[in-house]
Amino acid sequence: MHSINACGLAAFALLSTCALSVLADENTALQDGHEYMVTTNYPNNLHLIDLATDTLYKTCKMPDAFGPGTVQLSPDRKTAYVLNNHYADVYGVELDSCKQVFHASITQKPGEKAKSMFAFTVSHDGKELYTIANPTLMMNDRYEVQQPRLDVYKTDAGMDAKPVRSFPAPRQLTIMQSGDDGTLYVAGADVYKVNVQTGKFDVLIPSRHWKRPNYSAPDVLYVWNQQTYRHDFSLLYTAAKFKDKKQDPATAEYLYGLFSVDLKTGKTETTDFGPLTEIYFSGMRSPKDPNLHQVARWGHGDYHGADFCAVITDAIAGKPAPTGIL
Repeated sequence: MHSINACGLAAFALLSTCALSVLADENTALQDGHEYMVTTNYPNNLHLIDLATDTLYKTCKMPDAFGPGTVQLSPDRKTAYVLNNHYADVYGVELDSCKQVFHASITQKPGEKAKSMFAFTVSHDGKELYTIANPTLMMNDRYEVQQPRLDVYKTDAGMDAKPVRSFPAPRQLTIMQSGDDGTLYVAGADVYKVNVQTGKFDVLIPSRHWKRPNYSAPDVLYVWNQQTYRHDFSLLYTAAKFKDKKQDPATAEYLYGLFSVDLKTGKTETTDFGPLTEIYFSGMRSPKDPNLHQVARWGHGDYHGADFCAVITDAIAGKPAPTGIL
């Protein structure tokens, strides 16, 4: 059985800013026993990378327009679901054939235009797909921002999928993952636990509303959905840890931390893990040691954004990348 990882973060996220000229045959089926990485880039491609050789295995051309290109994999690793077309549509692509097998428009009601801000995922059993729609009613003389909603689709609904259930949702929701018991975990102002049958949202991990003594409010900016080897749902935060009740910023310790949910058990963690010395835009727990955190940084160290693009383009083209870059 082949293993596939979805990548919408770290160095491979920069593929979206690189122009690649190497394209493989769309009809090339995946091979059992191989590990692949799935990623997207401009102008509108879905790439599968052979991780054993750091080479491009095949490329599927996507319909409509690019953006953001966020990928979620079905549990059987046979289908990649991509949020694309300027945050307006979700497409399901059969990876063996590059055939499009699913399509859902985030816009569902007459007169509205709706987008999903990275907020979608596949259920633990692969039977349903969840999106958060942020609709605006487009009138002749004005626009009216509407209540966000959680829409639930059947993944076997084909090319004109419609929600089978819809529920009101809080504002400012982004990434999400499905737990083994069917619970949906969603990041927003707080991290929510959602019953996808009733639409009930409960705060699971306080973020905006945390009450940690001698800490500032956390700052969370996290938009790349990850399906991790450790089977957890995690996102980074930064915060100031004050020495005493005076809360003097000059003597505070500025930290990175991790909100995390174990998708098997539902157990949560809020853990500080390091000093705020550089800007990290994504990260995850190490597959080998849960006490280690791997993070990706932008514009620091020996390689900056353009250099990362060149390195990754070389790797996709079959040229070896420098150690530690990919």
